[in-house]
Amino acid sequence: MHIAPHDNQNQPIVDTDHPLVPLNYFNIVKLKQGETFAYQVPGYETCIAPATGSVTIEVGGQRHEGIGNRTKDVWDGEPEGVYVPTGMEARFTCLTGTAEVFIAGAKFDKVLEPFAVRAEDLDVVQYGSDDTKTHRKIKHILGTKYHDRVGRLLVSELFTVGAGGWSGFPSHKHDTDRLPDESRHDETYNFRFRPDYGSGLQMLQREDNEPGDAYHIMDGSTVLIDKGYHPCCVLPGYEMYYFTILGGLTQRSLKQYFQPTHADQLHTIPGIMDMVAKFK
Repeated sequence: MHIAPHDNQNQPIVDTDHPLVPLNYFNIVKLKQGETFAYQVPGYETCIAPATGSVTIEVGGQRHEGIGNRTKDVWDGEPEGVYVPTGMEARFTCLTGTAEVFIAGAKFDKVLEPFAVRAEDLDVVQYGSDDTKTHRKIKHILGTKYHDRVGRLLVSELFTVGAGGWSGFPSHKHDTDRLPDESRHDETYNFRFRPDYGSGLQMLQREDNEPGDAYHIMDGSTVLIDKGYHPCCVLPGYEMYYFTILGGLTQRSLKQYFQPTHADQLHTIPGIMDMVAKFK
């Protein structure tokens, strides 16, 4: 499902128990300097991650100053975030002229402890190549290093490296809990392009070798991945970014099932198995 760019007025874009991706929660909050936003999501653990701007975050008796260091866009610096335990009230206040803040969430019933992720704590992996049109970088905010501190939520930022190319290829899915071959993880994306008038394509193929759907994605597009194989691409001459939320049904580790038709491509893309390992 494609949700076109729009002003959500600080209301959830993907609310709790969404019919397509019930394991995910997603909101974009836009503030001006000095403004504060407070929220609480029962049944979901969340992560506050500024897209741009800097905020002070208060949660669980903790106060984290100056989270976020980017000014112009998501390419202008490194991501940061704060983990908010299930159902816990959190509030953040804008320190800069403006701030655009992502709130990512996953369904989880236990209450853990909050913590901050600074730029130096990120887990970064780069793979692919210009020759295979698959060159990209992933910056994990809540990645594998936090398995003992997070329940079901994975949060990352994905960048195409260079202008044009494919991401999420070889095509894979994670819509069925049939371990050890595949895990059920709902997934939500929010896309950005540089320049911002760039655009791309999100494919969603429900079954191997059967016709699927395709969505024209633009700067600010949100895509919900409920089931099926889901590669995406950006037009030549433009760079693409997408904020990624994964929520697991029974475990946090993501087990991707690669589309049989294209599985042999795993052996042609440099470093792809390192990428796969970072989601486990």
